[in-house]
Amino acid sequence: MATTRIVRAAAVQIAPDLVRAEGTLEKVCAAVAGAAGRGAQIAVFPETFVPYYPYFSFVQPPCQQGREHLQLYERAVVVPGPATQAVADSARTHGIVVVLGVNERDHGSLYNTQLLFDADGTLRLKRRKITPTYHERMIWGQGDAAGLTVVETAVGRVGALACWEHYNPLARYALMAQHEQIHCAQFPGSLVGPIFAEQMAVTIRHHALESGCFVINATGWLTDAQVQSVTADPQLQAALRGGCHTAIVSPEGKYLAEPLADGEGMVIADLDFSLITKRKRMMDSVGHYARPEVLSLAINDRPAQPMFAMPPMSTSLPRSWANEHESAD
Repeated sequence: MATTRIVRAAAVQIAPDLVRAEGTLEKVCAAVAGAAGRGAQIAVFPETFVPYYPYFSFVQPPCQQGREHLQLYERAVVVPGPATQAVADSARTHGIVVVLGVNERDHGSLYNTQLLFDADGTLRLKRRKITPTYHERMIWGQGDAAGLTVVETAVGRVGALACWEHYNPLARYALMAQHEQIHCAQFPGSLVGPIFAEQMAVTIRHHALESGCFVINATGWLTDAQVQSVTADPQLQAALRGGCHTAIVSPEGKYLAEPLADGEGMVIADLDFSLITKRKRMMDSVGHYARPEVLSLAINDRPAQPMFAMPPMSTSLPRSWANEHESAD
């Protein structure tokens, strides 16, 4: 495990394309090229950014969501498929690790899915948000723990969680126990208001401190015209502003660059891995500061499947049954 390397990271905050099905994907590929052009070795994008976060579900009652929900089905990403191939090609071309949130379609269900492409374009991780939050439960199905996995990449050991999964301490601990060096956090942005950004700041800094890792956090952003296209109600429009906090945090809980709270842009920072050791020398929450004989985590990491094959039935008779009948004879 390298402890002296330096990795340049990019947290990307851009607006999705709410009109053209392929528009957001084009913006992602352009941003990957832009981040690589600035020397970044890893780029993190917002939650379910492709084709877009379902903002409509936050301001519309369920009985009015049908048209928008069906449209999201039509534009959602199939994994693997043309969209993932485009991102893989972009990652490979520019030699950069890409972490991207997508709406994944798996037959009749949609999922909040995080994809991690290595610098050679290989899809190293596909995981689904364990529990969609509040209004999101009308849109997405539930994930499982099979994706609570830290993977080796060109930039080190990387893990990821989406939005309020960071309020599930056991999910975070599952990644911490696998010694993640870079944690990728994704939030929708342009949601709830300023308090969401304030909470986000506390959340990502706390995880950096507790895990002793770097946190790259990316949030989306909506223009005023996009907010108005989601809802014409001025009061509801207020619920689609604020809540942006794209940032990069060190293992000591410090911002490595000024967070981005408004507009499009990138936060770029160099991650000095020696800071991981500096933090964990004092407090390794899954090592010398842990008490696994007192407190430990059990995880069911089997993929959730609606159907599986039972083991074959034995054709031989149980020995006890055979002995019983031999005695009777």
